Amino acid sequence: MLVAVDHVQLAAPPGSEGALRAYYVDVLGMTEIPKPPALAARGGCWFQAGTVQLHLGIEGDFRPAKKAHPGLRTTGIEAYAARLAARGAPVTWDDALPGHKRFYSEDPVGNRLEFLEPVG
Repeated sequence: MLVAVDHVQLAAPPGSEGALRAYYVDVLGMTEIPKPPALAARGGCWFQAGTVQLHLGIEGDFRPAKKAHPGLRTTGIEAYAARLAARGAPVTWDDALPGHKRFYSEDPVGNRLEFLEPVG
């Protein structure tokens, strides 16, 4: 029986760890968490905010995820969108999901991210 999502893994190109750290820590406000030594040798980085973990793994023939994406639940979505925009991240609002405010953005390597908050 499934009980929770432990983490979401996204791919990134070799050498992008600095840009990923700047985005996921400085823009999104996440904390970088250490990878186990055996996995750290592969490159990439892991981030956490509360119980949400995003793992960015290095992929030699990287192509950004343009359709597939994590859906990240937020509070204070308008202020959070303003935070991202003020830090240079794209913010594209979408009102197609009933009962939610949501927007899309992308990380510095082009991976799509969805941010949403229930309303009502």
